[in-house]
Amino acid sequence: MKKSRIILLALLVIFALMQFYRIDKSRPETDPQKDLIAITNPPAEIAAIFKNSCYDCHSYETKYPWYTNIAPVSISIAGHIRNGRNNVNYSIWGDYDANKQRHKLEEIIEVVLEEKTMPPKGYSRMHSEAPLTEEQRQQFADWVKSQLN
Repeated sequence: MKKSRIILLALLVIFALMQFYRIDKSRPETDPQKDLIAITNPPAEIAAIFKNSCYDCHSYETKYPWYTNIAPVSISIAGHIRNGRNNVNYSIWGDYDANKQRHKLEEIIEVVLEEKTMPPKGYSRMHSEAPLTEEQRQQFADWVKSQLN
């Protein structure tokens, strides 16, 4: 019994100490004219899908809800955002050369329409505006395909 109390106390101390670690929520200065939506000027419903389902992890326009202040959740979310931005960052779309843009558009079709792994289920559960219907997925993919021509 005493050993379990020590373990519990140690875990509580570790949890408390983790709260002193804060993730980086800064937003780098970028040229708004290099943003994917500014460059491509999609229809409003497509722009809304990008903003509601993609931009939190794939741009510098991340909205950080209250639970991003609680470790270890904050650390996990920061990792997801870092990975998302490393994969594609819509805030710096204009910095990508034409081949990279084309490749990223092809990947969007793959993960949104074919694999249906984006937006991730965990993200969609926490953000009611993020989940996509089959019709929205198809409409989104059709617009992305039109950008490949």
